[in-house]
Amino acid sequence: MIDSASVQKKIKTIFTASDHAGFEMKRHLIGRFPFLPWKDLGTMTADSVDYPDFAAKLCEEMKGHGKDSRGVLLCGSGQGMAMKANRYPHIRAALCWSEEVATLARLHNDANVLCLGGRLTSFPVAERILTAFLETTFEGGRHQGRVDKLTC
Repeated sequence: MIDSASVQKKIKTIFTASDHAGFEMKRHLIGRFPFLPWKDLGTMTADSVDYPDFAAKLCEEMKGHGKDSRGVLLCGSGQGMAMKANRYPHIRAALCWSEEVATLARLHNDANVLCLGGRLTSFPVAERILTAFLETTFEGGRHQGRVDKLTC
């Protein structure tokens, strides 16, 4: 379970967006963790939409928010959202399929956007991945120089 007090101290906004394939998981996560500072950028239905449009919307919203925000993108596999999001220089999107991957993405890569596959990840696993992603702090140190090299 997410330590809401700890998360809310370091994260002011959690931007989220999905396409139709990630819509149900997005609704589930927001409903499961209503105390988190979510800002839902759509889609608001399960009608077919194009994932790049919603990834772009989230990435644009995150400009200027720095370390006090995170993003959660959801599509069928999570891969399309990650590919689009990582085209933005201020975004470090991580496609995560386990708690360990989410923890390492935060710890070593300072990932600020979590990408999940709505068709490939169960709700309980997604909850644990989100928890790991939000509760893990970037380790810095030797990893900072590597993260700096990610910015084009």
